[in-house]
Amino acid sequence: MKTYLVGGSVRDELLGLPVQDHDYVVVGASPEEMEQLGYRPVGKDFPVFLHPQTNEQYALARTERKISLGYKGFEVFTSPQVTLQEDLARRDLTINSIAKDEAGNIIDPFNGVADLEAGILRHISPAFSEDPVRILRAARFAARFGFSIAPETLMLMNDMVHNGEVDALVPERVWQELARGLMEKNPSRMFYILKECGALARIIPEVNVLFGVPQPAHVHPEIDTGVHIMMVIDYAAAQNYSLPVRFAALTHDLGKGTTSPEEWPRHIGHEDRSVELTKNLCERIKVPKESRDLALLVARYHGEVHRAEELKPSTMAKMLQAVDAYRKPGRFEEFLQACACDFHGRPGYATRPYLPADRFRKAYLAAKKVDAGAIAAELRKNLPGSTALPSAINTCVHSARIARIKAELIYS
Repeated sequence: MKTYLVGGSVRDELLGLPVQDHDYVVVGASPEEMEQLGYRPVGKDFPVFLHPQTNEQYALARTERKISLGYKGFEVFTSPQVTLQEDLARRDLTINSIAKDEAGNIIDPFNGVADLEAGILRHISPAFSEDPVRILRAARFAARFGFSIAPETLMLMNDMVHNGEVDALVPERVWQELARGLMEKNPSRMFYILKECGALARIIPEVNVLFGVPQPAHVHPEIDTGVHIMMVIDYAAAQNYSLPVRFAALTHDLGKGTTSPEEWPRHIGHEDRSVELTKNLCERIKVPKESRDLALLVARYHGEVHRAEELKPSTMAKMLQAVDAYRKPGRFEEFLQACACDFHGRPGYATRPYLPADRFRKAYLAAKKVDAGAIAAELRKNLPGSTALPSAINTCVHSARIARIKAELIYS
């Protein structure tokens, strides 16, 4: 029985990055022997065990055989006779197929160290094409490390798209990889690579069609809507914003992809279309509620936030109510962050102040000073038992908030 450190922990150590989790492969052992040594079994699809003291994962060396479409379509074989090289050969990329033995020696049968040094993502074998998730993973690693995709690997990814393997991706796994990619240092690289291999058109066509759609040059110097979206998500990443903010940044302009070419470069009414497209996308890839709800709000209202200086106090009060700012102040701040990303995600705008967000924050703080409970108590005293009481409370509170906004914000 021999134990090896494998995968991401070895890769990240060689890159000088913090190692989050340690993964181990055990060669020459059976499940029964592992349990006799005190390891606790947790694997469902193949034997994985938790160390009795550290709780770190130890997997028995295994091989895989493709039996059907999709990332679950594998038959797993494990035995004490499976070698370390056979286990490493089933992995996706050379940089993830490096191992380290208990003496600290590096085992690198597929030249992953050289690819790490060159900044290249390269598949190990044609078996890469058997799992469509590997397309997403390769693109995500490019976003994380800034590496390039080897030409032969990009060609293989393209083949996987054209032969329909990518269509076997399950929604939950698409969202999982998309979410992780959005949280990388340069998320745009993930989407550019997915577009280059053709996968973006199959996985998220709503984003793919944005490339090549023009916007007014005096507002958007980058012109291309797809390029703008990529700049927006990269700005969100540079600010270390949350996943819901980054997802909202990705989807806020989806409606521009459905504008008739005769109307280009204008996109009148794209906000409402963005809401519907975002809603459909979220349903299709099972986006969690927190990310979905923020994305829908940003898609609908980002244009109005940009025009904060022009809005009447009544309109601002109505918007604050619509985005549920009083009950969910944290989400309201994320809403403004996503709108700011839209503003900054243009050439020459990254360091400009985004005044509309400040104005909406001031409006919120002003409106928040209204004591809704006191107003409700007074009306209950004056209108005891009235069926019109709830409506009267809402009307009075809303009017008081408008008055506070008007009093504390400067209107010309």
